[in-house]
Amino acid sequence: MYPYILSIHIIFVVCWMAGLFYMVRLFIYHTEAQERPEPDRTILSKQFEIMERKLWYIITVPSMFIVLAAGITMLCLAPVWLQQPWMHIKLGFVVGLIIYHYICQHKMKEMAAGTYKWTSTQLRLWNEVATLFLFAIVFLVVLKDAVNWIYGLIGLVGLAVVLMFAVKLYKHSRTKKGQ
Repeated sequence: MYPYILSIHIIFVVCWMAGLFYMVRLFIYHTEAQERPEPDRTILSKQFEIMERKLWYIITVPSMFIVLAAGITMLCLAPVWLQQPWMHIKLGFVVGLIIYHYICQHKMKEMAAGTYKWTSTQLRLWNEVATLFLFAIVFLVVLKDAVNWIYGLIGLVGLAVVLMFAVKLYKHSRTKKGQ
């Protein structure tokens, strides 16, 4: 039974992460649409709101709940995992990812109400936060106790710096093309 639940868990982690990644991309396009003249701005905003709502409530939210249900089921089937230090850290990252999820939901509702607090560059950086959670969780699950926490933390910080640099470089190239 455990391998089947694990398979469901992995499949819906992929679906949940895909939903989170694509949602923030939609936020970026939605925010950039606000710079367009009317009627383009209104038409694009309405279309992005439809796309965001469908992605969120048909794919992303159900996937998150299935991931959590499968994860809890696996822990019930193999409670020994809860005695492992790596599992405590993984669950901490999962809580962080759930918080990220609900911040995205809040952003979606803000944009639907016509409030755009973050720039497209800030949203691009925000999109990379989910990447950091994904890297941390996958490495913890695969390496378990073999991972040296100091090197793992240094690697995660290094990845964050590289991702932020890439976003800034992309912004610079876009700004240069616009000139």
